Amino acid sequence: MSQMWVEKHRPKSVGGIRGQSAVVNRLEVYAESGTFPHMLFAGPPGTGKTTAALALTRDVFTDSYRENTLEMNASDERGLESIRTKVKQFARSAPLGGATFKVIFLDEADALTPDAQGALRRIMEQYSGTCRFILSCNYSSKIIEPIQSRCAVFRFRPIDSDQVAEEVREIAASEDIELDDDACDAIVHVSLGDLRKAITALQVAASLDPHITRALVYETTATAPPEALHGFVLACKQDGFHPARRRLREILDQYGLAGTDFVNQLHRSVFDIEFLSESQKLDLTEMMAEIDFRLVEGGGEALQLDALCSRLCNMLAD
Repeated sequence: MSQMWVEKHRPKSVGGIRGQSAVVNRLEVYAESGTFPHMLFAGPPGTGKTTAALALTRDVFTDSYRENTLEMNASDERGLESIRTKVKQFARSAPLGGATFKVIFLDEADALTPDAQGALRRIMEQYSGTCRFILSCNYSSKIIEPIQSRCAVFRFRPIDSDQVAEEVREIAASEDIELDDDACDAIVHVSLGDLRKAITALQVAASLDPHITRALVYETTATAPPEALHGFVLACKQDGFHPARRRLREILDQYGLAGTDFVNQLHRSVFDIEFLSESQKLDLTEMMAEIDFRLVEGGGEALQLDALCSRLCNMLAD
């Protein structure tokens, strides 16, 4: 249990990457040819960007991949000086072990400052013969156009629910963990297509009990189950403000939610509430967007959640 399961079960080859078939097919061609252009991996967290970069370098360099790969997290080293010194020094050195080029992998490259990206563009031009760059980011719009135009862009999408469930079950079996079917469904629900989040949720729950239940998953992921959120809305409709407010406080305390967590989880589940009409769901969505904005801007959490509760009670009482 001491090792992170995310790292322990990370695919070592491009062919083992799950849920990104279009990307994998293209990367396998590069792995077979033994060369590739500069690349930009863009997409949400936990969708395989880092795994794809590391797996590709393993496939291309085999035993010498460590000597010929520099991995940096641009969130930690986002300034101009890091690019000019560490990156440039590695790029100008000769490849080892018979390789024809080296690889620099910049994770979270959208955190680089504009000046650092400008310096990176010049280094990519200057050392393109002996060095390839793989950049990963959540938002490709934050990467300057001159860098994007020099890269083959790969779009990573959230992992499909069935793929997440399959991976979670395989890891649970390999770790001798008893995973209930509804617990697996709960992990898929809380992960939102983020496979790293799903595997982490599995490991956290398994650290408490080798028999993972649905209730344990929601408890350890600080997520309210859909029926609890539906119960709050139903209390607003049938019981009035004070009982609904008590239900809200119980949910916050039981699952350890912050105000923004509650609003976002309620937003996700509201479209499955059958007793709300389409117009009520639309009104509630606008209401939650306003409350979420106020909370992010620093509004008092208790007051804003009470305002949400009171407005919801008024809306459903009509």
